Amino acid sequence: MQDGVSLQCVLKFNSLEDITVKPSAFQNFVKDLDRGDIISFRGTPYRTPSNELSVLATELPTLLSKCTLPLPEKISNEETKSRSRHVHMLIDPRPAQILHLRSEILKFMRNFLLQDGFVDVQTPILADTAGGAVARPFTTHATEFEDRELSLRIAPELWLKRLIIGGLERVFEIGPSFRNEGIDMTHNPEFWTCEFYKTYADLNELVRMTENMFSRLSQGVKAVLRVNDPDLSGFQADFSPPYRQLDFITAIEQSMRCRLPDLTSPRAFEELVAIFRGHNLNLPSNPTLPRLLDKLSNTYLEHKYKKPTWIVNHPECLSPLSKSFSHPENGQRVAARAELFVNGREVVNTYEEENSPVEQRRKFEAQLLHKDPENANFKVDEAYLQALASGMPPTGGWGCGIDRLCMLFAGTPRIADVLSFGTLRNVVGKSQENKLQSKSKQSQKSSSNEVQQHQQEDFVDRPAFENRSTFDDDRY
Repeated sequence: MQDGVSLQCVLKFNSLEDITVKPSAFQNFVKDLDRGDIISFRGTPYRTPSNELSVLATELPTLLSKCTLPLPEKISNEETKSRSRHVHMLIDPRPAQILHLRSEILKFMRNFLLQDGFVDVQTPILADTAGGAVARPFTTHATEFEDRELSLRIAPELWLKRLIIGGLERVFEIGPSFRNEGIDMTHNPEFWTCEFYKTYADLNELVRMTENMFSRLSQGVKAVLRVNDPDLSGFQADFSPPYRQLDFITAIEQSMRCRLPDLTSPRAFEELVAIFRGHNLNLPSNPTLPRLLDKLSNTYLEHKYKKPTWIVNHPECLSPLSKSFSHPENGQRVAARAELFVNGREVVNTYEEENSPVEQRRKFEAQLLHKDPENANFKVDEAYLQALASGMPPTGGWGCGIDRLCMLFAGTPRIADVLSFGTLRNVVGKSQENKLQSKSKQSQKSSSNEVQQHQQEDFVDRPAFENRSTFDDDRY
């Protein structure tokens, strides 16, 4: 197999042109071959009786690389697939197909923006603050600044907007960000995003750009899958614009059949908690006003629509970096923001950026009042406010989660499948020995029967393969 093409080599002693090759040498070569060995061969193309295109070797093949570990026929455990990605790729074409698809998606998005006059930039990943979103950052120290705590960025937003202030009119960045949060089917602490900022673009233009991008991207993905990866079937949806739009507050009120309180009122939190109890809704962990509203959106809006759907006009407290206005129908303070959901998952977040340093300070200070435990060290970003004081033109901002986008088009529910080596749990995964040691410590508080059951489960989870030694996950 080379360049994504598989070809069968047929090796027959009577077909070899080299008459010096002895039958014993031929038999020894064939006997020593194993699955996973890499060989080179020369021969004549022909078709077998089953019409399979093959090469009839005319010379004894050359062994280029020996596989000294037995390859399994298949791997059933999902964690093992990600932690032993190289083995999984050798026995299953799907992981490589997904990585090819991810590469094509990144190439399309980069070319789409470059053709529209955007400048591809790179901003700091390591800094003394991790602004741009509400999340718990990773922290570390540098030898150059041993007395200062540094953070990995949780979003490139504030850096990119500084470039807009500096005079660049259209900028974008595709790269990693980091949030020190949990790992599940759709979240990983290290993730990739595409963010762009365009001067004088309002929300309507951002929505049109997104619908044009996704319409063309879906057509391109279908063409790639049809030609290169016909076995990879992604999510089937009609991305032809325009997409449906739902007003955040109006849609929730219609679903709950009640009015939400004035969300800028000092009693908004208590009144919203009362609505939760009246509707028998569980409160989110560490409830705050933004978390309560996010829970309502998640419950009544986000997961209900498979087709591309915009949720617009979010409450102001959910979007401290966005411009805001009074809703013309209900009078609530809402953000000039839109989120695109496809198949029940957020794919794009876009809004008109707040460019008033006075308003931005007010929103930062309001954010402090919510005291979100996931961002307990949040403080007003004075450096960013100072940059805003230099004057930022009206600007539209846009962000897309690359990993989730690839999950969508690859048709996989697991974020680990679209990452080269799985999630952080797979990258730093415990060995089988460490797992047993950990279970041994836990067993001190358990009965001996429970210990036996755990050990038996560990053994059963390792499938045996034909005439091979049992596949030990930790060997790969």
